[in-house]
Amino acid sequence: MKTINKLFSAIFLFIVAFAYADTPVMPPPGEDDTGVVGPGTPASPIDMYIIGLVVIAIMMTVFFAKKYKTQKI
Repeated sequence: MKTINKLFSAIFLFIVAFAYADTPVMPPPGEDDTGVVGPGTPASPIDMYIIGLVVIAIMMTVFFAKKYKTQKI
């Protein structure tokens, strides 16, 4: 029963995450030049933190792998 609850929770969160996904509205061409993302301009704020997020993800993976390995012994 616990596994099915976790599965439903994961599916629910996955669906909610996509329900709130929003695509930016681009202005019609020729109206102004603010719609185009040029070099050096981040497409979204997460681009500024991608290196930090990757480092944290690797650290968490190593931490939980070691934790699981010590519990298994």
